[in-house]
Amino acid sequence: MTKKIGFSVLAGIALGLAVFVAAEAQPKASPPILVASCGQSEGPEMLSVFLKKVGLVYDIVPTATVKDLKLKPYKTLIVTMGASLKGMGAAGIDIDDELARTNELIAAAKAAKVTVIGAHIEGMKRRSQGAAAGDTTDEQSIDAVAPKSDFLLIKHEGNTDGRFTTISQGLKIPMIEFEKHVDIITELTKIFK
Repeated sequence: MTKKIGFSVLAGIALGLAVFVAAEAQPKASPPILVASCGQSEGPEMLSVFLKKVGLVYDIVPTATVKDLKLKPYKTLIVTMGASLKGMGAAGIDIDDELARTNELIAAAKAAKVTVIGAHIEGMKRRSQGAAAGDTTDEQSIDAVAPKSDFLLIKHEGNTDGRFTTISQGLKIPMIEFEKHVDIITELTKIFK
């Protein structure tokens, strides 16, 4: 009898601890949100669809600078990772410009205590397109954003090589990984509600 009670008490404590750890592990953020890009891919426009469905207050400025960050009392900065040579060409910038702008933007957000979310939602297709042609801009985009983020929002299919897992575990940055685009709605609701 004593063993059963002891086990029940221990099981209850363990269950309570598990619930506490799980609750603590859920990253949280608040609107209003500024969505920017590091690499000028289609990530911000894709993310816009899901932010709208959740009913969040946000602005999308793919080439956002420190000046844009100061225009409103933003509480969250989401920077999508994924480089598009076509997108950067259309914006009249190269990867060096993009990395410098992103570094300044994230540093300003951190100084202002704005939550920084690094998001890669386009999957491995975005990463492998450039890599196949010997282009490393997508990987440079990841290196500029992921290690400096408060947490990561990553499509599983874009992490099949474990790149984001390595960054997350190595730097103790929480990572939310999702399977399908429709799952982003659930994750955004958990994060922002």
